[in-house]
Amino acid sequence: MRTGERRPTLADVAAQAGVSTALASIVMREAPGASAATRRRVLEVAEQLGYHPDARARLLRSGRSRLLGVVFGVQHAFHGDLVTGLYDAAEDLKYELTLSAVTERRGERRAIQALLQDRCEALIVLGPQSSTASLAALSARLPVVAVGRGLRHRALDVVRSDDVLGLHLAVDHLVALGHRRIVHIDGGRMPGAAERRRGYREAMRRHGLDDEIRVVPGGPTGEDGAAAVSLIRDLPTAITVFNDLASTGVLDALRRAGVSVPEDVSVIGYDDSRLARLTYLDLTTIAQDTASMTTLAVTRALARIEGEKVPQRELVIPPHLVPRGTTAAL
Repeated sequence: MRTGERRPTLADVAAQAGVSTALASIVMREAPGASAATRRRVLEVAEQLGYHPDARARLLRSGRSRLLGVVFGVQHAFHGDLVTGLYDAAEDLKYELTLSAVTERRGERRAIQALLQDRCEALIVLGPQSSTASLAALSARLPVVAVGRGLRHRALDVVRSDDVLGLHLAVDHLVALGHRRIVHIDGGRMPGAAERRRGYREAMRRHGLDDEIRVVPGGPTGEDGAAAVSLIRDLPTAITVFNDLASTGVLDALRRAGVSVPEDVSVIGYDDSRLARLTYLDLTTIAQDTASMTTLAVTRALARIEGEKVPQRELVIPPHLVPRGTTAAL
């Protein structure tokens, strides 16, 4: 159909095929009641005219949309991996996703409101930054599943990685390589940052490295990682970073300062996003289990839609270490 042309309707298909609109509808819905010859003729005309049935409109007429709304942040590389997993999980269960992005000029509240207008049956929010109270109030309208942030409220479902364990794994890996002077670049107020700080401190104390604990203010972006490096006066032998994206800024800042990775400093990111897997970065990282997290998020949302009784509100998935080329023994 060319720009400006009227979209063909079912009535157009019926008229050209020489059948009633009701009979054409039976064919397009793959319902019984039409002969093989009629089905073939109607489908041929539909293809010629470029007619495609509006499945969403049909669902809405039945009172269902089979849509799951997803709020994600465009600045987070890991959110892209989660969205990919959510599409796979939803498709397996005959649901569709509708996405709404959080950007620098479009906040989470606006992103959520846009999805409510699409008549989504449930909402999946990646790394939510809204207050627990506001998300709980939203759950009175539709099921809400938070992914990647711990929230304590009986009305909210949570699927998240064990971020404390993730930093335990990172520090354990570095200590096994002989490192003691290990710095953690923080994620500020981002979801998961407090847990990763705690995991870093716990692991350092467990290894008897209380005097070496150093948390440097950072954030979720590459710029945050680079800025954090400028705050480090006494260069450590290893750095754990809040996420992979911030790690790219850390690696760039170290390179510009003439510091070799991993020969001079080892670096570990977090998420195992597609950035970490780029061959020129080859970033050692802590991998979140995206397949499990996204499958559980979708199945939990559908369970709430169907009114099933699900006793456990929070699902915590263990991460694992992915060693690559940015860490090495002293």
